[in-house]
Amino acid sequence: MKKILITGGAGNVGGNLASSFVETGNYYVVIVDDLSTGSLKKLPDEKYTNWKFIKADVNNFNDIAPIMISNNFDYVFHYAAVVGVQRTLDNPIKVLNDVDGIKNILNLSKSTNVKRVFYSSSSEVYGEPVELPQHEERTPLNSRLPYAIVKNIGESYFKSYYQEFGLPYTIFRFFNTYGPKQSTDFVVSKFLDACKNNRDITIYGDGKQSRTFCYVSDNFEVTKKILEENIGINETINIGHDKEYSILELAQIIIEITNSKSKIIHLPPLKDGDMTRRQPDITRMKEILGRDLINLESGLNKLLNAIELSN
Repeated sequence: MKKILITGGAGNVGGNLASSFVETGNYYVVIVDDLSTGSLKKLPDEKYTNWKFIKADVNNFNDIAPIMISNNFDYVFHYAAVVGVQRTLDNPIKVLNDVDGIKNILNLSKSTNVKRVFYSSSSEVYGEPVELPQHEERTPLNSRLPYAIVKNIGESYFKSYYQEFGLPYTIFRFFNTYGPKQSTDFVVSKFLDACKNNRDITIYGDGKQSRTFCYVSDNFEVTKKILEENIGINETINIGHDKEYSILELAQIIIEITNSKSKIIHLPPLKDGDMTRRQPDITRMKEILGRDLINLESGLNKLLNAIELSN
């Protein structure tokens, strides 16, 4: 049975990926998270015995080193990071500390014969779009925010460790991903929670800033396929959806599907971090996935059904 380490595995994307691997029965998964933003509720079902959770800080070498040295992992998914626009703006030093975690994971991976490392980068590295859709190789990376800078540095580290030490990698540039395990400080889950309770939805600025929204199963199915079919080696791959919606449109759609009485309230625009548009070129992702992506309305209904089943 192959052994996988997932850092940040008590979060939305990492938690869903961990559950997906565990449920196949083909892997033993060790999940590491410091629970600063993650939750034990996002871990795999306890009926499965092929996984373990360890509370640890990846940025602390003394925390993560014993875990990696004693387990001899085949694959490592490094998803641990400070996330959320407002949180990263409020905690720039904490964001910069994530560089330590990147270095720890790479140094330990090369020393323990890990076969491939996977890194969760972000759409934030693109900054304000200079072309649409945003292509992995053609689009320049121009964001100056600490979160985006750290993700960009992380990408350079992964590429450099391959060049210097021959450690294979795959970099995922994640765009907005939503699903049942997402906390309510992200836009889809935040709006949905407000609508279910008939509270006002607050939007920064005029709401014309646009995003794409990827249902989490599209995310973890393509990343799992990349591992299992041994593809995407030493590639950078956008993971998201290609259909754009304005934030105002998103709010209106969620109000409609929930039959909510919520009203939309506009707040002053954010000073930093709220890019006008994001739209990935997901040609490579769709080629690997081999099927159509889940559209927003279907994804929101899946999310609502999952929430109802969990209550």
